[in-house]
Formats: sequence, structure tokens, C-alpha cells
Amino acid sequence: MDADFPTIRSRQLGDAMRQALRATGLSGKEFARKIGWDEARLSRYLSGKRTCPNLDLATFLGACEVKGAERERLLWLGEEANRPGLLQQFGTGLPKQLRILVDLEDNAAGYIDFQPNMIPGMLQTGAYARALLTEAGNDAPDEIDERVAARLARQSLLSREQPVQFGFFIHEFVLRLPVGGSVVMSEQLHHLLRMAVRPNIELRIIPAAQGAHAGIAGPFMLLDIVGFKPVVYLESQTASVFLEEPAEIATYRSMLGRLAETALDARQSKELIGNTAMELYPDGENSDDHAQIGGNDLAEEQLQRWQQWLRRSGPD
Repeated sequence: MDADFPTIRSRQLGDAMRQALRATGLSGKEFARKIGWDEARLSRYLSGKRTCPNLDLATFLGACEVKGAERERLLWLGEEANRPGLLQQFGTGLPKQLRILVDLEDNAAGYIDFQPNMIPGMLQTGAYARALLTEAGNDAPDEIDERVAARLARQSLLSREQPVQFGFFIHEFVLRLPVGGSVVMSEQLHHLLRMAVRPNIELRIIPAAQGAHAGIAGPFMLLDIVGFKPVVYLESQTASVFLEEPAEIATYRSMLGRLAETALDARQSKELIGNTAMELYPDGENSDDHAQIGGNDLAEEQLQRWQQWLRRSGPD
């Protein structure tokens, strides 16, 4: 049965099957001929857009000589391929488990991140990321370099040739939390200002005076994926959850709509970031960046685009 939008599990299965095929050294056409399939049938399985029946999957794995735990994992993915959502429990091995999220981000057309406690990973400087992980103390010291490198590598999405439309909601508390000291925070807040003037980035601050808000339950990301179901991503220290059910996506879209109503607009947000940097870290980076926080026309254009995106009826 063809799926209009692949699930995370069917996408994982397709990726793993492509890796197994590459290991054989055969082309898709050669492999399909070897096992008596037509090439189009194999292509649909490899893309994750068609569920691979258990018998076909077993045939494929046998021909690729996939054995042991990996064979069991792929057979399980085949059985679960049409089930939406995914819970990952990974102990302290987060960097190795980022592959699914990175794959989703690479194929995202839209990306909204709400963070009430820290600067979003996509906008963190290296010094801030390192200080955050070090001061939190939840990661082994020898893992911090790997985590910082993985976080910074993901930021290439901000500048790719076909840019993703990014939206970020950050609570005002985050601007005032002194991670890494005054130099690190000054650099980080000025970096936010530089990012906020990019046409594909919408940065909104939830003011502390607002009190309770729609995102009070915690951070989340909503990704609209090309040719794929929208996904909400939730992360804790030892587990991550990918949500795909239409009702779940609708709930988080509604939360984002309410956050958009209570957040400062783009111009006000840049002003608050700049003012906070000068108030708390006056001896940090050169304050010339603060002069760039104007641009009412750009802010208004970003706000209109943001509102259109939130109103858009995605493939929920």
C-alpha cells in the first residue's frame, strides 16, 4: 500500500535498505534483476514511499547478506513502518542518535523552534554551546567536543542555497541567564542580532511580563518536511520523541499561534535583545550591531510571512 507521506520509520527503513544495497556494490538495476524485481518496485521501497512487505524485506536482506541484530532491527522497522511517531531512548549517546533529526532538518521547508530555557541550537555560538554543556554538568567531559561540533554543523542549514524558513520563539529569561559569563553572553546576544536581520529568519521574544504562556510545558520544534509528514520534535536528556499524528501536529500549531499573539514582534524583539546586551554586558562586543536592529519594513515583511506560514494548512 502506497503512503501519501512516509512515516519516520518507513524513511528509516528506506535509508537502511539503501545502505545495505550500497554494500553489495551493485546498482539498483543490477540488484533488482538479481532478485527478480522490476527496478521501479525496488525504488519505491528504497524511498520509503511504499511499505515493504515482510516477505519482500526478508528477500532483500538475504540478498544483501544482512544478518544478526541489524536484520532484526530492519524487520522490526518493516512491521512498524506505517505507525506514526517515534520514541528514542538513548542514555547519554545523543550525538549518534541525531541522525533522524538531521535528516528531517535537511529536508525541511519550514522550521519553528520554541525555547524557554536556552538559546536555540541553530543560533548558538560555539562558546555558548560549550559553556552550556559544561555548566549543566550532564555530559561526560570527553563528549562535549563532539556535541558542540554536531550542534554547529547543523547550523549550515541557515545558509544553504535554498534557505529554510526559520522561526524562533525565545523567552526573555534566556537573554538574561548568564551562561559562560559576560563575554560569552555578549557575543551570543550580538550573534542573535546578526541572525535576526536575515530574510529567512524570524526571531520573536516572549516577554517575561507576559507571565504564563502557551509554551509553558516546555521546548519543542515543528518541522514541515518536503514530501513528508510534519513532525514535532521533543527532547530530554535521555530520550527524544517525534510526533506525527494529525491531532498532535494541530495542537502544536495552535500553541505556536498563541505564542505569536503574545510574543514581541520582530522589531521589538531585536530592540529587547540589543538593550539587554547593553544593560547586562556593556563591556562586551562593539555595540555597533545595535544600530542594525531597525528596519521596520523588513520586520513587517517577516511578520506577514510568519503569519501566513502559521495559517497555512499543511499535510496534517
